Amino acid sequence: MKFIYGAQNWVTRERGQENCYLLTNGLGGFSSACMTGANTRNDHALLMACVRSPNHRYNMIHSLVERLLWDNRPQADGQSCVCLSSQEYVDEARSEDGYHHLSAFCFEDYPTWTYDINGVEITKKIAMKQGENLVAVTYRIDNQSARKVSLLVIPQLQFTPKGVQPDRRQVFTMETGCTGSKITSNGRTVFCQTNGEIACFPQVFTTGVRYSYDACDGRMCEGNVCTNHQITKEVSGHSCAVLEILYSMEEIHTTADQVFQEAAAYRRELVRVSGLKQEAAKQLVKSADQFVAKRESTGGKTILAGFPFFEDWGRDTMIALAGCCITTKQFETAKSILRTFAAYCRDGLMPNLFPEGQCEPQYNTADAALLYIHAVYLYMKKTNDISFLQEVWPVMQEIICSYKNGTDYGIHMDTDGLLCAGEKLDQVTWMDVRIGEILPTPRHGKPVEINAYWYNALCIMEESLHLLQRPKDHADSDYAAMAEQTRRSFREKFWSSTNHCLKDVLSGTDADEQIRCNQIWAVSLPFTMLDEAQERQVVDTVFEKLYTPYGLRTLDPADAQFHARYGGSQMERDLAYHQGTVWVFPLGAYYLAYLKTRNYAKDAAEKVERQLEVLESVLGEGCIGQLPEIYDGRRPTFSKGCFAQAWSVGEILRVYEVLAD
Repeated sequence: MKFIYGAQNWVTRERGQENCYLLTNGLGGFSSACMTGANTRNDHALLMACVRSPNHRYNMIHSLVERLLWDNRPQADGQSCVCLSSQEYVDEARSEDGYHHLSAFCFEDYPTWTYDINGVEITKKIAMKQGENLVAVTYRIDNQSARKVSLLVIPQLQFTPKGVQPDRRQVFTMETGCTGSKITSNGRTVFCQTNGEIACFPQVFTTGVRYSYDACDGRMCEGNVCTNHQITKEVSGHSCAVLEILYSMEEIHTTADQVFQEAAAYRRELVRVSGLKQEAAKQLVKSADQFVAKRESTGGKTILAGFPFFEDWGRDTMIALAGCCITTKQFETAKSILRTFAAYCRDGLMPNLFPEGQCEPQYNTADAALLYIHAVYLYMKKTNDISFLQEVWPVMQEIICSYKNGTDYGIHMDTDGLLCAGEKLDQVTWMDVRIGEILPTPRHGKPVEINAYWYNALCIMEESLHLLQRPKDHADSDYAAMAEQTRRSFREKFWSSTNHCLKDVLSGTDADEQIRCNQIWAVSLPFTMLDEAQERQVVDTVFEKLYTPYGLRTLDPADAQFHARYGGSQMERDLAYHQGTVWVFPLGAYYLAYLKTRNYAKDAAEKVERQLEVLESVLGEGCIGQLPEIYDGRRPTFSKGCFAQAWSVGEILRVYEVLAD
């Protein structure tokens, strides 16, 4: 899809800061800014490099100051210099208003800006090189006026870890040579290659860069940058020239043109391999790949949960993998990720956070291991890769055995065949917010989706035994008998005849009867426990109480604990996070469950297709081409949280795949 915007989209500074672009490099690095070119988050950067994949990120080149000069003489309006950049500053008098000259912005495989100023048209493009911390920027300067003009670009530097601001003591050095230049600071070096004229000057430290989006959310709302060089390109009257600038963490052995061509070709190939035909689905295929990154500590691949905040988490990866890798037919990537997680299985648990440096993995999740078995099953259904199933079978056995007999965080099978999970202050489902000793969404006991995953995993184990054509060994339980016991207990204890749906948890507290979106997975999974009438009632109740076209609410608005808005301080956001906030990713399970309970009838598919159409407009809002993490619970309008979320993209892709069958 090609997203095109005009001046009506940045009538005001605030309007122009609503949407941003995202480019990634497969290492965890990225480039992102608003469509006016402004950085409204401290996480925005022209070059956010990843020095150790996928989470050790450094904000190297924060942004570019861009000015157009007319031959040192003023125009008829008295101006000899026009600012093209649009950064906002705490001191409003310093804020740049280049968006007034921006006539078009479009995004397809990379962002493109078009500026028109007094007979001069400037087209700017940015792309990242896959597999390298390298960003390319080009400006095509079409000077249709009679006067000579100069484009002046001043890079703003940080050279600090993501989320850390430089201070006045930080020293930046610039070395120039015939083959290129390099900037060094804080133990890091960036190489620069350009066909423009570089001029160095004593470093200038600038404070008061305003991050307006972060200000709204109580995050870091001011930043600092440093400048020490500028790049200039002169263009005579009635002529055209191109300014090229490349910044990289390693020596540069490519050209800007090659970077742009490779970026477009890479994304076209992703779409071709996927085989998906719907325009929105093809866009989501491209978006899905942006979350896939190398993990240096394991030598394999992983999935980053979301940009710009999140790392690669076990639960998110196992959910996102189905759509982001299997639906898109990136089977080798899927297998690499599954191998990576298998290597870190401990006591039947999958890591929720991977080790970084000397840190140990964190295993505080009850669902990641069960979802691992589910992901292996989905991979097997598409590839029939029996040898891989044989390879990871011992890990799958370990998971079931550990969950049955008991492992960390209170995870164990009760005498009724249902799983218990969570104890003390440990939150081990995806509704895992903890504020000190406050648990906004306590779900200790028997959570509904954990037990749905448990039953699904047991059925997969039984089916896999037959696929492997092997007898049970000492590590195998009677999976079929366990599944049957779980099914009987689940139907007896989770069904709420009052609400015509499933209880959210079995804990003996008021939380049991809360109507939440977690029950939808008890219908959407390959193996489920309810009868057809019950499944349909679950889907209908979820639609009535929780559905929005942008995602599912996490709590019924009629509940006294419902929070209508997500925003404000960290505590305010945490209290609302799973207490009504709309999440995009469960919407995928809802549509899959709806289609299932309507027997995949033509009219049901047509209805889902109509409902999905609104997501095409969502793709043009927030992070262009992406699906976000969350929306407000009462009235979802603007995306919030991570502007690009892996499991949101992956789960909606799975729906498009089913509709295409």
